[in-house]
Amino acid sequence: MEFFATSGSLPIHISDSKKGDKAILLLHGYLETLYIFDEFSEALQKEGFRVIAIDLPGHGLSGSNPEINTIEFAADTATDILKICGVEKAYIAGHSMGGYVAQMCIKKYKEHYNGLILLNSTPFADAPEKRQDREREIELINNGKLLALAALSIPKMYATENLRKFDDKIEETVEICETHDPAGIAACLRGMMQREESCQTLYNTEKALLIFGNDDKFIPTGKADEIASNCNKANIKRLMPCGHNSFIECKKECVDAIKEFATE
Repeated sequence: MEFFATSGSLPIHISDSKKGDKAILLLHGYLETLYIFDEFSEALQKEGFRVIAIDLPGHGLSGSNPEINTIEFAADTATDILKICGVEKAYIAGHSMGGYVAQMCIKKYKEHYNGLILLNSTPFADAPEKRQDREREIELINNGKLLALAALSIPKMYATENLRKFDDKIEETVEICETHDPAGIAACLRGMMQREESCQTLYNTEKALLIFGNDDKFIPTGKADEIASNCNKANIKRLMPCGHNSFIECKKECVDAIKEFATE
């Protein structure tokens, strides 16, 4: 079931399956919407999960702050949506940018969450060169190049050997970028640029599942190893062949890992 609700002053686009023994909140990544989780959500529902997903502020059909959508603001919104849906506690799973938001949710509102699931995400703040890349993206977006940026960026999220297999999903994701307000995407980029690292939050989280891909162009194996080595309390899942979109490229393995994680 899809609907809109107001969180703070913004309209938020929400999908809620309404049924399931355990609730899970899915948070998408940069340039994505809640529709990125369609197939993944169906698979989770078959395993008994109540699945809630939202368009994060600045993306898809949700509203946006005018200048910046901070990670903290997105976490406030996500947790407010749980209350709107009548859910006291849920697992929270964030993909990439959504993982930054999920970690902030755990930091600020851990009493509302049963566990943290990171789908190809990290606890690190942007390095100087990454902030420069985001500045260039903002400039492109301001010059009307959002769709061109999406067409270049989204295929890089897949393992090289998976590109042809997921041609349709890539095309769909790029096309859905037409729903984004360019100013909202730029506001999200500014929010990511300003975020602080969340290493201690992640490393000290009592119940966490971290999923990485062997061919993730955004999180090299060495970086995944560094995170895993510091997360003594977390379950670590490494998937292959898999790029930055584990929940699409290795859907069954991700669902199985979450199912096992939620029953421990």
